Order: sequence, then C-alpha cells, then structure tokens
Amino acid sequence: MDKWVFLNGDFIPSEDAHVSIYDHGFLYGDGAFEGIRAYNGKVFRLKEHVGRLYNSLKALWIELPYGQEQFTANIEKLIEKNGVKDGYIRVTVSRGIALGLDPKNIKSEPTVIISTDKLSLYPQSMYDNGLEVVTVATRIANPQVLEPRIKSLGKYLCNIQAKIEANQVGAGEGLMLTEDGYVAECTGDNIFFIKNGVVYTPPAFLGILEGITRQTVMEIAKEIGVEVVEKVFTRFDLYTADEAFLTGTAAEVIPMVKLDGRTIGNGKPGSVTKQLIAAFRAYIARQ
Repeated sequence: MDKWVFLNGDFIPSEDAHVSIYDHGFLYGDGAFEGIRAYNGKVFRLKEHVGRLYNSLKALWIELPYGQEQFTANIEKLIEKNGVKDGYIRVTVSRGIALGLDPKNIKSEPTVIISTDKLSLYPQSMYDNGLEVVTVATRIANPQVLEPRIKSLGKYLCNIQAKIEANQVGAGEGLMLTEDGYVAECTGDNIFFIKNGVVYTPPAFLGILEGITRQTVMEIAKEIGVEVVEKVFTRFDLYTADEAFLTGTAAEVIPMVKLDGRTIGNGKPGSVTKQLIAAFRAYIARQ
C-alpha cells in the first residue's frame, strides 16, 4: 500500500487508517467497490468507474454526502499525493457502522476508503503463450438472487471460492458457469471467444459483471472492423473456438489457449486476439 489513503473525508498516512470492527462491510459484506487502473499518471476510464460505483450504491440504498465530481476529485488527488504512475486504485464504500443486520440501525455516514498500490499482473509468458483455464464447480450467483450490476463486497465470495479451485489444480484462471450450465465469466475476468472472425461474449443478463475493460474492448473491436456479438453459449463453443481471450482491469486482454485440457484453436494466441491486444494498448497510450 502507498503512503497516503483517503478515509472518510481525510487524506491520512496508510498506517493510521483503521476501520471499526462494527463496520457493515466487515461484518456483512454490505457495500460496494471498484478496482481501477492508472496508466502514466492518468486513471483509466475514471468517469465510468465512478458512475458504476454510484449506480451500485443507489441500488444498495447507500447515499454518500457528496456527488460523483467530488469523488472523482478525491481519487485524482490521492494518486497525485502518492505519485502513482502505473498502479491500482481500490475504492471501497460500506453502509457504515453498527452491530446487527438491519440497515435502519446505522446512524453513521458510509465508510469511504480509497487506496493505491502496485498491481499484481499476469507474467508476460502468459501473454506470449496464453492461459490454461479450468471449469470450476462454483457457479455464479443467480441474477434473481444477487443483481450482477451491483459490484458488491459480498458477491465476490463466490469468485474467491472459484479462484481457490483453480489454484488447487495450478490453472491460470477458473471458468464459472451459470446454474443452467452456460458460460458466464472467469473468477476475475470477462471471457470472449472468436469463431470465423466474429468475437462472441456472454450477455449481461446471465449474471456477469459488465466490466469496464470488457466494454472498452468491445468498442475497440468495432472500431477496427471486428464484429462483436453478445450471446448465450456453452463450453462446447469454447472447446471448438478458433481463439479465446479474457479481459479485466489487471489482465487487460490476455489469450486463453486451453480449457479443461482441450486445446483451443492451434494452442497459441490467435491473430484476432493479438490484434485486439495491440489495439487496446494503443488506446491506452492515447489517453
């Protein structure tokens, strides 16, 4: 963690930043968060991330005492104080402080934390050679139970369980399915496959997170003339795809060359994937 953090309206040394043991985020996973990337001192799609955060908070009935412009300014001031060039920004908002489940008992303002740190990246070898992925037993939460467009603290327990499964077999990532067996997303990344030059990805209504990097890659693909289609599909489509790749804040765009021991395409990062990686990095350089 870097020297300074933002905590409830103040910029303080990170070693002095503490949260109550009765904070609802700690006790019940009651809150929302964003993971954001900075490149060369500029925050990647900051407006979109802050907008998604406020949408999550609105859906959770958590109201901050200031608007998106002030929140954005707090993030920008923190990266300036910490001298962040390339790194990770973590934003966490919980409902506030109170013991007990009922939100009506919370009299305090929401807890707001912004911190910055170095980003844990996939090794370059995985971009050169591609990821090997396995399907995990843990399913994504049903959208009827947990709204996927809320980037909530509690939701990610499923993702953590799925990541543990992938780690146990030494896989680069874990593929998560819906309760009906359709492909949803990986533990920390959105998923795409390519067939006959067309890029496919699961639709949001299946319960996936509408990733900021996912949306950016879809826009870039269309700009360079690559068709993108959101559709429901199964693992069969991935097994028989020409290419596949994942997107995420940390991963950016990373090739996937094997799923459940089955080689995808020729087992190497494909030409369309490489084109999208190059286009995404060019997009970042222009920001």
